[in-house]
Amino acid sequence: MAHSIVNALEEKKGEDILLLDIQEYASFTSYFVLCTGTSDRMLDALADGVTDAVRTQHQVKPRREGKPDGGWLALDYGSIVVHILSPDRRKYYRLEELWNKGKILVRLQ
Repeated sequence: MAHSIVNALEEKKGEDILLLDIQEYASFTSYFVLCTGTSDRMLDALADGVTDAVRTQHQVKPRREGKPDGGWLALDYGSIVVHILSPDRRKYYRLEELWNKGKILVRLQ
């Protein structure tokens, strides 16, 4: 499912996509997917693209948090949490640094 998410983000032109294995360091999820979108509209389109792809391929719906105008949307699939962030929010929160012990499985620039 994580690779379906990465593919959907790439298809929708998401930037700096990162799939991070954090299962050894987090009790609440196994993987983070991080992606940057350059506008509110793009953040929403990225989230919709992931939601549609996963629903079609895996018959799973996420719990969705955040709003595009806040610069951060999160899609929670249980074992995978997708973070879709504006460039300034991604730089400010630095999730890659926070979870730097996790193993990078995929990085698409």
